[in-house]
Amino acid sequence: MSINWFPGHMHKARKEIAKVMDEVDVIIEVLDARLPQSSTNPLVDTLRKGKPAIKLLNKSDLADPARTKEWLDYFNAQPDTMAVALDYEQKKQINRIPDLCKKMAPSRSNADRPVRAMIMGIPNVGKSTMINALLGRRIAKVGNEPAVTKSQTRFTSKNGMALSDTPGILWPKIEDKDSGYRLAASGAIKDTAIDYEDVALFAAGFMLSDYSERTQERYKLKALPERPDQLLEEIGRKRGGLRPGGVIDMHKASEVLLHEMRSGKLGRLTFETVAEWEEKHRLAEIARLEAEAAALAEAEQQEQK
Repeated sequence: MSINWFPGHMHKARKEIAKVMDEVDVIIEVLDARLPQSSTNPLVDTLRKGKPAIKLLNKSDLADPARTKEWLDYFNAQPDTMAVALDYEQKKQINRIPDLCKKMAPSRSNADRPVRAMIMGIPNVGKSTMINALLGRRIAKVGNEPAVTKSQTRFTSKNGMALSDTPGILWPKIEDKDSGYRLAASGAIKDTAIDYEDVALFAAGFMLSDYSERTQERYKLKALPERPDQLLEEIGRKRGGLRPGGVIDMHKASEVLLHEMRSGKLGRLTFETVAEWEEKHRLAEIARLEAEAAALAEAEQQEQK
């Protein structure tokens, strides 16, 4: 299935962000360290107009550390970009952010000209919590579900920064099917907008292919199932998902798997690798060039007629 979620306030937020972008010095994009590329909103690069960006790989305490390092190297190799991994227990890392912003915008590094930073990111990634951590007090509204922040808000900190919090925005159409599933599995898309069992089947397949030993240990399986649906059935049997007559409640099993993935009970995991995305980019570029060549050949044939 195709997974998309773009409620009205997100469209409004996109228009508001575009209006004030000229007044911003640095973009702070908060990403989910478990899905760094899938949680990178393509609208951000369009809206930021070449302004420097700091990519914060949040929830790194839930992510696979080896894969996080690969993603940091990948983002840090991009122009006008700096990447940092953090979680909210790492106060030293959070305290570095104002200095990083000043480094990215040296023309506004003195007390008379505070660095104007805009915090952006997908829903439920931790933007408002980041604002509160930077300000040292609870001001921005925080919640454990998507779309808590509905409008743009501005704050001034004591460390030479002017911060703008924006609503979490997805993009109108998620082109990559796997990205849609990863966003749904991580909790970035409201559960009411997804098919729980469909997303759980994707998550089960991912666990079997990337973290099979951990899966077998967590659910105390004698043998590892071959298919995602078989894994969900095993989870249903072991976690109270049996209905009268021995029928497995697949929705209950799906809830167990997704909730345990999101909470970290399945261990530190990352849904995607740099190598995977580079291969996807390579194949997409080949497809684009082939399409251009086919269009050119068709145009030449029309001219000859």
